[in-house]
Amino acid sequence: MQRTPLDSDGNPPGDDGATRTAEPATAEPATAPVEPATTAAEPATGPAGPPADPPAADPPDRRPRRRSVLVDLGVCVGYLLAAAAVLSRLWVDPAGRILALNAEDQTLYEWFLANDTLLWTGEVGLLSDRLNAPEGFNLMANTTVIALGLIGTPVTLAFGAATTFVLFATLNLAGTAAAWYFLLARGLRLHRLAAAVAGAFCGFAPGMVSQNISHLHMSAQWLVPAMAWCVILLARGGDPAEPRRERTFWLASLGLAALVFVQVFIGEEVLFLTTFTLLFVALGYVLARRGFARRVAPRFLAAMAVTGVAAGAALAYPLWFQFFGPQGVRDGIFRPDDFSADLASWVAFSPLSLAGGPAAAELTSGPSEYNTFLGLPLLLVALGCTLWLIRRPAVVACAVGTVTMAALSMGPRVVVGGERTGFYGPYMALKNVPVVDGALPMRFALAAIPLLAVILALAMDRALRHDLRVLRWTVVPLVVAALVPVAPLPLPVKERPPLPTFIASGAWRQCAPRGGVLVTLPLATPPRPGPMRYPTATNIDFAIPEGFFIGPYGKDGSGAMGTSRFPISQWLDRVGRTGELAPVAPGDQEAWRVALEFWRADCVAVADIETNAAPLAQALTDLFGRPGVRIADALAWPVTRT
Repeated sequence: MQRTPLDSDGNPPGDDGATRTAEPATAEPATAPVEPATTAAEPATGPAGPPADPPAADPPDRRPRRRSVLVDLGVCVGYLLAAAAVLSRLWVDPAGRILALNAEDQTLYEWFLANDTLLWTGEVGLLSDRLNAPEGFNLMANTTVIALGLIGTPVTLAFGAATTFVLFATLNLAGTAAAWYFLLARGLRLHRLAAAVAGAFCGFAPGMVSQNISHLHMSAQWLVPAMAWCVILLARGGDPAEPRRERTFWLASLGLAALVFVQVFIGEEVLFLTTFTLLFVALGYVLARRGFARRVAPRFLAAMAVTGVAAGAALAYPLWFQFFGPQGVRDGIFRPDDFSADLASWVAFSPLSLAGGPAAAELTSGPSEYNTFLGLPLLLVALGCTLWLIRRPAVVACAVGTVTMAALSMGPRVVVGGERTGFYGPYMALKNVPVVDGALPMRFALAAIPLLAVILALAMDRALRHDLRVLRWTVVPLVVAALVPVAPLPLPVKERPPLPTFIASGAWRQCAPRGGVLVTLPLATPPRPGPMRYPTATNIDFAIPEGFFIGPYGKDGSGAMGTSRFPISQWLDRVGRTGELAPVAPGDQEAWRVALEFWRADCVAVADIETNAAPLAQALTDLFGRPGVRIADALAWPVTRT
């Protein structure tokens, strides 16, 4: 008996879902539509008779498949070229240039990538002593992109962390776009043109491009479509009428657990946003198709339980270590009120987009948070597509998720045009919820990007398959025209500060052993992490005190950026910033000796290229009571520990 094909919402042809009195025998996923097995994008091919002559090409039944593979390949290559264009100015010279808009975070992530190489050798574990020596810092409590660092270790060791950084920054954009394209085109069987356009929006939306300015843990979203597909399979497999549901149950549930495990070591915030979004999308779908939900709920919930148990067992120790292990942090360090999306930013264009301008930068907290800058044309087109397809459960589900995430992004108090109003936002309900309140409100808007993309893809798919040509020549051009203004520009860069020969040549080994503690002045701090580039250049062959990281150094052990500082290191910091050298006070030499003992320092050095190097060198001469020794282009003071 031949199975009745379904439209993109799982309904029989001609049934819009509004007049049904019973659910169709063939169910569809709880969060997204299902296309028929045979579509216009992939025509069916029946058996062909033998050719008159030996075929010079593949048999006819293989040509459509080969064409589809070539189309997929072409789309992915297009994404990769587009991502390379966005990072083109950095690719010109990764070691000599740095992103101009967030050089501090790039310095931090390059240090993370270099430190991750030590995980292969076992020199460090989830607690690394190479930063904030000797106490170290908790890798799980920081956005250390461990999985990316492990994958990129060969590149880091061969070409340096700067090259690994730009490589992943490129692959994150292209990979996210490609992953959504395959979910839409292969998984949900939408028209490939619709899937390609929607995938491009998912990977290159203003929020994705701005997060890619150093926030590798946020722009690495290429596992999110795979997680969504597992949820779809589990919802589909929950229907008693679905064949092979036992196999689907175990493969999809355990596969989802594996994806969750890996995503934790890429970026937990993306996993949190994905989970939160899918909950509301599923709720919207349940409201649109109650009968379907009742039918699949038992097995779907059982599958989610399997996923939770499997992922929980695998992640039990890492998550315990994150919150309760050494240097663990159990709370967020940012105030939600400082990261509320401005309502006016939704209709504005990002300064990093084709139609953007510098004035729009005033509507957000910084260049890495242009999460909501979609522009009025795109919002209007998305609204029109939603109203056109509002009878489709998948559209209802995506619309519910989009509105919810957009509302949460406004934070505890609604902000309009830079002014905080007296109206409370839905985020107020989450403000004091442990762990959840650590999420930055404006980043909830990132979850709206793929939901809007699905709505746009469904609209284009419907138009491209419709008999009325006017729809084909209206809907698709409108969507593309709305997306053009938010197309990204190449990210701006600036020259990277040079490395002193003392570090680049390895001369530092004359005063500190590999794995030892080298105190380079000025000290690295959260506002000025520049000195962290020194150990990065050596693939973390030495440790440094203090630094840019998250640790339990706030009030009552709460999370804070950076560590508690010695008064003497604060004094040296002022000398480095101002160049003003005050006389060494009584007790300063003893305080300096205590700090060096605590850090377990092997050597202290000041490179000639540092700003105010001469006052710093004189300050160290006064503290040590002796001049430093010249090693390459630095003055060094070897330390004899007792």
